[in-house]
Amino acid sequence: MKRLVKIYLEKPELAGLVLLALLMIVFQIQSDGVFLNFANLRGMLGLLPEMGLVAIGVTLLMICGEFDLSVGSVFALMPMVMAVLLEGGTPFALAFVTGLAAAAAVGFVNGLVTIRFSIPSFITTLGMLFIARSLTVVISGGFPPLLPTNLPNWLFTVFVGPGDLFRMSFVWFVGIAVLMTILLSQTNFGNWVRATGGFLPAASSMGIPTARVKMACFMICSMLAGFAGMIQVLRLGTPLPSIGEGMELQAVAAAVIGGTALTGGIGTILGGIIGATLIRVIDNGLVLSQVDANWFKFAIGFLTIFAVVANAWLRRRARFIKVET
Repeated sequence: MKRLVKIYLEKPELAGLVLLALLMIVFQIQSDGVFLNFANLRGMLGLLPEMGLVAIGVTLLMICGEFDLSVGSVFALMPMVMAVLLEGGTPFALAFVTGLAAAAAVGFVNGLVTIRFSIPSFITTLGMLFIARSLTVVISGGFPPLLPTNLPNWLFTVFVGPGDLFRMSFVWFVGIAVLMTILLSQTNFGNWVRATGGFLPAASSMGIPTARVKMACFMICSMLAGFAGMIQVLRLGTPLPSIGEGMELQAVAAAVIGGTALTGGIGTILGGIIGATLIRVIDNGLVLSQVDANWFKFAIGFLTIFAVVANAWLRRRARFIKVET
């Protein structure tokens, strides 16, 4: 038991990985072998980056000790800004950068209000959720703008790899995941993020610029959400103002299921990715197993509560073991 607890505390994402493997086996059996066939894997991996990129940003921010409930709205706002500019004749590169800047601005405002006025980020970003969603609808004018036909969609949506198994969005997703993992685990910034989320007063007394660290995490989180939204819009071919609704809660659930602590300081980017993959697997597996799709939210809610309870129990157990030894 001591060995298992020690492994979990060192690698909190392993519990989610074990659960993912078990669910894949269950769905493979329930679907009569369809779940892991080539066509179904191709479909799941094609959609994973859109959820996974948001989960990476939310995971990073939660490790830093904050929340962002506005990511679902930014998911729609960034591509809407880009689409409106494209419709007006703006080159793709400039429209893309402007859309990302809009997403970064949302993150900056979230961080500024939270830090400057000492407001819980839950409240700040809850307000921004409504503000950004409203801006998306206003910018659209009530009708989705038409995307030009000469966009470089191949950069994000075409299938590549052996047997065209992956979309290009998956390549972007893997690249960003590796970059964020290195940033969190191999750099001073990553150490600052963990220290800031772990115990803010101690981090401040050590000279860590905690306000700037939090601000950077807020902005990275928003930019990743906006980038993911752009990928979905290019895949669908139209920027709907309603995309991303409810995604913020799924992203938080993915982070928690992947072992990220609600109190901050603990978690990994891999854990967030595992959590996001679990959500996609459950969504797809329930359909293939011919289970009522209404059980999807039940399953995500149950796993989230179970993960929090299990994390709390294991950490209490770890403290007990420490005293005992």
